[in-house]
Amino acid sequence: MRCISRVAIRSNMKEHGVIKHEVRDNLGIVTLARSEKRNAMTPSMLDAAIATVYSLTHDDTARVLMLTGEGDMFCAGFDLTLCKDDATVLPALLTGLSRLVAALRACDKPVVISAHGGAIAGGCALLGGADIVVTTHDAKIGYPVLRLGISPAVSAPTLRLATGDGPARARTLDTGLIDGQRAVQIGLAHASEPTRDACEQRAIAWASDLAGKPPHALAATKRWLREIDGPDVSPAGLATSLSLVDGSEQAAMLPQAWQRK
Repeated sequence: MRCISRVAIRSNMKEHGVIKHEVRDNLGIVTLARSEKRNAMTPSMLDAAIATVYSLTHDDTARVLMLTGEGDMFCAGFDLTLCKDDATVLPALLTGLSRLVAALRACDKPVVISAHGGAIAGGCALLGGADIVVTTHDAKIGYPVLRLGISPAVSAPTLRLATGDGPARARTLDTGLIDGQRAVQIGLAHASEPTRDACEQRAIAWASDLAGKPPHALAATKRWLREIDGPDVSPAGLATSLSLVDGSEQAAMLPQAWQRK
């Protein structure tokens, strides 16, 4: 995939995030490009993604937004190793994730996500920002973060809109992971393919088809869909997740994530 723009931001948290984007055939393609860490998100990576989504939202040459990831997995969630020596990182990650999902949902253009390999924790939350999700049969999808004392409440509002109450409750409370075919069954994804290449091709084909539709009609439809979604309770979900930061459970359990790295 030819990259015509690259955003790289370094922060004072001693971490970096890389987001690539290009406009190709009326598709605004945003790529998580930290494959050596399974595209685990950092605060600056989230900031760069938000800025890129806003830019493409207002770029008339991009009729559809498509989000994908380099390497073997779409997104493994947060890079929790960054929290080890800096107490400000986890709140920044939670807040950035909430803002990115909100930016995706606020976009008046269709949003398609190609989620091959896995969408775990914060990576799974990103799926809630999409109109269309294509994944792979063997993908690992879900929210295992409760076992670390982190609440996925920040993700619950958009997850509920995608799957309905029952599956949303099961996914946020159960720390187990489901595969891509099960994700389609519960409404978290819309198609599942056997390979990464097939997943990306299906997502591009879907996005390209949408890009050929009348843009004003699409925008009006997306605005109406947001209306019928009802009140936005995402800020309350974020507040719930933030309320547990630095709590006793988190202090005891979060080091498990560092030990696995």
